[in-house]
Amino acid sequence: MDFSNRQSLFSVLLFVSIIFVQHFTAVNSIGVNYGTLGNNLPPPAQVAQFLKEKTTIDKIKLFDVNPDILRAFAGTGIFVAVTVPNGEIPNLVDVRYARRWVANNIKPFYPQTKINYILVGNEVLHWGPQNLVDNLVAAMRSLHSALIRSGISGVNVTTAHALSILESSDPPSLAKFRPGWDIGDLAPTLKFLRETRSPFMVNPYPYFGYSPEQANFALFKPNRGIRDRFTKRTYTNMFDQLIDAVYVSMKKLGYGDVDVAVGETGWASAGDSFEPKCTIPNAASYNGGLVKKYNQGIGTPLLPGRKFDIYIFSLFNENLKSGATSEKNFGLFRPDFTPVYDIGIMRGTAAVPNKPTPSAPTPSTPVSTPPIPGNKKWCVAKAEATDEQLQSNIDYVCSQGMDCGPIQPNGACFDPNTKRAHASYVMNSWYQSKGRNDFDCNFSGTGAIVNSDPSHGPCSFLT
Repeated sequence: MDFSNRQSLFSVLLFVSIIFVQHFTAVNSIGVNYGTLGNNLPPPAQVAQFLKEKTTIDKIKLFDVNPDILRAFAGTGIFVAVTVPNGEIPNLVDVRYARRWVANNIKPFYPQTKINYILVGNEVLHWGPQNLVDNLVAAMRSLHSALIRSGISGVNVTTAHALSILESSDPPSLAKFRPGWDIGDLAPTLKFLRETRSPFMVNPYPYFGYSPEQANFALFKPNRGIRDRFTKRTYTNMFDQLIDAVYVSMKKLGYGDVDVAVGETGWASAGDSFEPKCTIPNAASYNGGLVKKYNQGIGTPLLPGRKFDIYIFSLFNENLKSGATSEKNFGLFRPDFTPVYDIGIMRGTAAVPNKPTPSAPTPSTPVSTPPIPGNKKWCVAKAEATDEQLQSNIDYVCSQGMDCGPIQPNGACFDPNTKRAHASYVMNSWYQSKGRNDFDCNFSGTGAIVNSDPSHGPCSFLT
């Protein structure tokens, strides 16, 4: 073989290997929904830096097409899914409008920002109104055509569905889509997705199907399982049961070959008194179990070995969300980047991204004030911190393996039996064990560093 032929062969092999790597890195890690309904959330540039440097998350999903976020994620290698607002659906049926939409919202950022999905609306069949439902597939086709005509071929068009599209899900073998939606709306959607090799995206929430009797089944905890007598498959968690119910329903319409993706799933870590399921242990168990399942790549009983794109809801606790307290507490992180609980997505020790200052560029690692020999420091709860905030701090620290025995009944630091005293003890234990960096005493702004020893009686604070 002469040199030119060998060089051509090498180029082809190199191109194939690049495509192979790109294809499989798209599903390396679990994704997360990045919502912005908060007045205390960090700037997008800090979020992008944090996710890239401190976590294994390599996919985010937006509920809009936020240009500041798209710019911030340019060059990070993190995949970004964007969402067309539901109200735009009728307009997108017009191909000329769709082309202008692509020119304004996608082309300025792609491919520097790795946009991988455009979702046309969110849970359109569930929320309506009917004119949006009637125009959904036509809008998806128009937008796909606009992307192709704009020279963009690496972005998939889809839409996310609430599981109200199912008439039944238990057992999965008897699942089917709701009459009316099945033939009239979902079959045309699936036909488009098959043609464009895009996934059918759903939002399964075992959270909404929770009952105390089935707590372990919902939370990925050990349980006896539930056997589907028709397929002879045993389900050990509700997530698998819901995904297989969707798959069976797709198959009954003749579209079992279309991939499934998970647009939203998650668990609230706090709630009102009427929401006892909303706790940090439950949220950590569900989302942690989901991450473990995803990393193992074991699929479901009917789709063994299948690795789905999954986006956990959500990245941050969002304090401006309406509704019950639980709606504000689906986040994996607080706005200061401290984890609400650990689900195994951090790269080493968590740290807060740098906040830029006018006089100096942002460094690549957090600036901290190291302890001065002989100058002891402690971390305590601020006087203005609420009991709810302090309880959240206690729950977080104790869930991370710290010794919280001293604040339990009969413990050396149980008295005084107040949230503030107990929180100060565990917050200081965390601060001391992590190296006494200032940011380890932040606790969403509820911690303060002091130079006087807060120890009292038999209660000795760590130093």
